[in-house]
Amino acid sequence: MEQPIRILIVEDNVIIADDMQSMLEEIGYEIVDNVIVYEQAEEVLKTKEVDLVLIDIILASDKTGIDLGKHIRENYDIPFIFVTSNSDRATVENAKTVKPNGYLVKPFEQQDLYTSIEIALSNFIHSPKGENGESAPAPVADGPMSNAVLKDSIFVKKQHLYYRIQFGDIQFIKADNVYLEVNTIDKKFLVRSPLKDYLEKLPKNKFYRAHKSYIVNVDHIDAINSKDIMINETLIPISKDFKEFIISAMNS
Repeated sequence: MEQPIRILIVEDNVIIADDMQSMLEEIGYEIVDNVIVYEQAEEVLKTKEVDLVLIDIILASDKTGIDLGKHIRENYDIPFIFVTSNSDRATVENAKTVKPNGYLVKPFEQQDLYTSIEIALSNFIHSPKGENGESAPAPVADGPMSNAVLKDSIFVKKQHLYYRIQFGDIQFIKADNVYLEVNTIDKKFLVRSPLKDYLEKLPKNKFYRAHKSYIVNVDHIDAINSKDIMINETLIPISKDFKEFIISAMNS
């Protein structure tokens, strides 16, 4: 059986740290330890095997997460990711001095955490070695890494679990006040997100804004008239632009 990735969490907000640990364990990572200050992290790194470290920049100690990043870079051949609520230019520039393998801005979802970790690990393993023998770190980004790793799916939270949904199974998404109703072939999920932002996470060749309140997967359209489309016996209103787009696609 393949050994799970061993992760050290360095986060002084206990609630956030516990939430991160739950997210990571649900995905299948192993949490080596969950600590709040530089000195505790230093001790864990000395005594336990760690594959990757998630570090809050502001810690409950005189030494910061950036100090810890520098310590890791100088003494260990492992990747680390800054997980912080600070995305201002000064903080990012300061973080870049220790060459982190990722920079994830709070708040984030499980899929953002998963993607950042997998990209950091992949880039660290496959990147060329630097002059000091260390792997060259990935560039720092000002926000969550892209969804490139999840090429065919997205995570959606329902109660205490995150469900992985294949893009092809999503039929349509309906905006309902501050929530989105994600309709799959056999289930419905509620997601708290603006419709426009959610559309950006979906494949652009399949998902379109059919109406101000709807995103649809064109592969699931069963019928169309002048005002609506039908998906799985559900009538969905469409805008004039979307109707013209569909008719043009049908005739091409």
